[in-house]
Amino acid sequence: MKRGAPILLVATILLSGCFRGPVYKRPVVPVPPTFRGQASADSFSLADQAWWNIYSDPLLEDLIKEALKNNYDLRTAIAHTQEARAYVGVERSAYYPSVGFDSGAQRDLGVYKFRPALDLPTAGASTHELFVGGLSTAWEIDLWGRIRNTAAAANATYLGTEEARRGLMLSLVSDVAAAYFELVELDRRLELAHQSRDAFQATYKLFSERFGAGIGSKLQVTRAESALAAAQTTVDDAERQIAEKENQICILVDRNPGAIKRSPPELGLNTPPIVPAGIPSQLLERRPDIRQAEDNLRYALANVGVANANFFPRIGLTTLFGRVSTDLSSLTTGNSDIWALAASASGPLFTGGRLTQQRRAAKAVFDQAKFQYSQRALRAFQEVSDALTASQKLSDIEEQQKHEVRALTESVAIANRRYRGGLASYYEVLEAQELLYPAEFSLSQTSRDRSLVVVQLYKALGGSWSLDDTQFANGH
Repeated sequence: MKRGAPILLVATILLSGCFRGPVYKRPVVPVPPTFRGQASADSFSLADQAWWNIYSDPLLEDLIKEALKNNYDLRTAIAHTQEARAYVGVERSAYYPSVGFDSGAQRDLGVYKFRPALDLPTAGASTHELFVGGLSTAWEIDLWGRIRNTAAAANATYLGTEEARRGLMLSLVSDVAAAYFELVELDRRLELAHQSRDAFQATYKLFSERFGAGIGSKLQVTRAESALAAAQTTVDDAERQIAEKENQICILVDRNPGAIKRSPPELGLNTPPIVPAGIPSQLLERRPDIRQAEDNLRYALANVGVANANFFPRIGLTTLFGRVSTDLSSLTTGNSDIWALAASASGPLFTGGRLTQQRRAAKAVFDQAKFQYSQRALRAFQEVSDALTASQKLSDIEEQQKHEVRALTESVAIANRRYRGGLASYYEVLEAQELLYPAEFSLSQTSRDRSLVVVQLYKALGGSWSLDDTQFANGH
């Protein structure tokens, strides 16, 4: 080895260390000490629990497992993740020399003229054959970090697709749970609608018979008829919404539209009385969308490194080793060796500002990713706070509506007793019924909303974040 080679190697290593490229640092996001709507930071979070402990209905659990296994959007996300992972390997392959082979065969025909004085033929021809075979290598020395940053960008893209897939799994669990709770509440609403319709049907029949006997008035009949029609409309609308909600769940679990098995509404929806949110700073580590936004930031920063490296020359080495023979059979045994070793450097001298603008664009993309990350984190804090506030207020609303329903139920009973005692007309009973059934519908919807808030909070906190993919998909 020549004396200058070690010096060149050391210089290359030192220069390579000087051009590592931009170093990633997570942006500083203002993190509140507690979520709004949270009395104090909880050591335990709802997100620490597995989803099957949150949604304890066995029929719902089966639907979620089916969705995680069959949903087409999730399958697409998995395939996209596999694609991104393969591209990481594509970019990392540039770290290593590429090795190929070259081979060829050539035949030449030569024609010669001779002097007649030599008493030889005046013309002649000869054929020459040449065979060549060898191996060639090419390797780019990543002195300025172009390959390293390109591979880092591809890896950030892959990690981002992993978080996107994880986020889709969490959204899928939440969507199935929310649709299931809405379906159970629709069953309850349909049950109330049937009770209302039957009551108004009996009232209408009574008023019609009394009017036919010349006792009642036409006003009572028309009022009862109107109430009955409204009750029947409520039944039909509830049945429509139930069919649509079942179809929605079927699509989530990858089925053709059809019926969905669910628990009867009288069992009620399991809503935990306390929903701990945990520590706000942990949200940055739990939520898949925030983690994906950070991967996008890493990707943008790596592209800044690539844009910087493009200003410097690309340095490469190429080699060729092989044999030449006039006979194919002696190509591997002959002594006619050929070899070549070359170093190359190519770089920009004048590009009309193209490289400068590319670097500016890469930095602008990085700034966008940084702002998007910060905005995503702030929105996450908002979503958690909204869910916590809604959980508290809906609990208070539900208690007040329960009082209202109890009072109106007693009002209907009093009106019936007064009517049977001849102290009031049945019109008073009808009026009490018209107040009771809407109140029961509102209470049913509020109970549903309390369950939906738990779903929203669990998703906002990045629930089941500690589970690996197998545990998440299989449940347990």
